[in-house]
Amino acid sequence: MDLIESMRIKARTLLNDSKGSHDWEHTLRVYKLAIHIGKIENADLKIVKLAALLHDIGRHHEDTAQGKICHAKKGAEMARKILEKSSLSKDNIDQITHCIRSHRFRDDNPPQTREARVLFDADKLDAIGAVGIGRAFQFAGEVGARLHDPDVDPESTKPYSPDDTAYREYLVKLRKIKERVFTAEGRRLAQERHDFMVEFFKRLNQEVAGNL
Repeated sequence: MDLIESMRIKARTLLNDSKGSHDWEHTLRVYKLAIHIGKIENADLKIVKLAALLHDIGRHHEDTAQGKICHAKKGAEMARKILEKSSLSKDNIDQITHCIRSHRFRDDNPPQTREARVLFDADKLDAIGAVGIGRAFQFAGEVGARLHDPDVDPESTKPYSPDDTAYREYLVKLRKIKERVFTAEGRRLAQERHDFMVEFFKRLNQEVAGNL
């Protein structure tokens, strides 16, 4: 069994306890997006593939701690321990763990390599558009948030609370993603997904207000 396949199995096992918004299916979508962008960016696809497969293995720890543990940092630590048992060089392991450590939107550790930027963009693209909207509502359900609050104040409300609606996530994060992606292909895909998402939340606010 080659390394990619063994890490695929390992990642899927580690994600068994993850909630639906950050589950194995999310990892597979990011994996496919990362390969697509990585080819265009001439990135090292071995690094990209391994980083994409392992990027969210620390997510369960963040969810259990209700956000008090950074899943990117935890995931990088876990990935290093796993990869040190493989035949990969230290340099390759450093590259992969940097990709994982720097893939988070809410962080002060930006991606410094081509491969890390590819993973960052792939992960963010899965947070917007039709899939991103679905995941935002799924996450809101996971933390017990209400369906919608058009008047939510992102500054005075907290994550992992009944106020942590999909719309709050849109205001805090999702609408800002297209300005944060790094690659040309990422920006192209992000613009399309962003436009769809903006129209959705505009329509949602209209329907909730009874203005249609």
